[in-house]
Amino acid sequence: MQIDLRTVAIRPKRQTFSHIARRQGQDKAASRYQEATLDLQPTANFHYRPYWAPQFEIFDSRRTQIVMKDWYSFKDPRQFYYGTYTMARARQQDAAESAFEFVEDRGLIALLPESCREQALQVLLPLRHLEWGGNMNNTYICAYGYGTAITQAAMFHAMDRLGIAQYLTRIGLTLSGPEALDTAKTAWLEQAEWQELRRYVEDTFVLDDWFELLIAQNAVLDGLLYPLVYEAFDDAINLQGGTAISMLTQFMRDWKTETNKWLDATLKTAAAESPDNAAQLAQWVAHWQQRAQVALAPVAQLALPETGAAVLEEIAQEFSARMQKLGVRAAQTEGVAA
Repeated sequence: MQIDLRTVAIRPKRQTFSHIARRQGQDKAASRYQEATLDLQPTANFHYRPYWAPQFEIFDSRRTQIVMKDWYSFKDPRQFYYGTYTMARARQQDAAESAFEFVEDRGLIALLPESCREQALQVLLPLRHLEWGGNMNNTYICAYGYGTAITQAAMFHAMDRLGIAQYLTRIGLTLSGPEALDTAKTAWLEQAEWQELRRYVEDTFVLDDWFELLIAQNAVLDGLLYPLVYEAFDDAINLQGGTAISMLTQFMRDWKTETNKWLDATLKTAAAESPDNAAQLAQWVAHWQQRAQVALAPVAQLALPETGAAVLEEIAQEFSARMQKLGVRAAQTEGVAA
């Protein structure tokens, strides 16, 4: 008896789902990101309008002043859908856990200068509450935004903010103990250096336009605060012997570098859609950048007593240059932080 083995190529009858094929052609295979993103936004057969905003459908592109012909023009360069997102964060969590274990097992916290430890607690711990605000705001963007290309990325962003808040909490417990969290909460609510920033965060809670909220929270505030705290302050505290603290905040630095790719792609696409979009984005950036610089000036002074104002001004100029490259003319606000 003889058995012949041979390879048979079986051509599938279709390469992807019909709604994806209508966009890119019948014979082109789709990526998992495309299948988990494109045309998933409900657009018809809504049963009722929301009682709290009867002028809109439940899912309505008119909830923002930004106008797009196709809301799926937005793409996430990270290609994040649920599967790739959770795998990426799992790897990062493993790295963060290793960092905490390394610091704790080798007693590096005990080797920190006391002044360095206290400054880290004063600057980092109140940001737990800011991160909770970031979670709230990105959840709003997910709820009222339009198009899965944006809303799913906003939901991932919202969950990341909870993760960062938890890391900051763990840093406080590692550096001091549970009482440090109460002290940080009191500072956020009462200490003068944090009140303008708290006002900024709370004012974003009442924004109706979800794209403006994306600008105010994710682009402007994070675009100024993260370089200030997790780069400039991190560099300064390293010079004081705070390398252990730098190890514990590595996730925040990596996360911001990664999420900037999504934000930059989103803003560039929206600005390129029309001159009206570009003008609206520029107006929002100008307004919120000015407010953010005022809000962060006391924090910069707290983190960097001798150079805070100059460092914040330099960060603001770099942010403005970044916006201009994306087609959004950011405001020039020299002297605001002073």
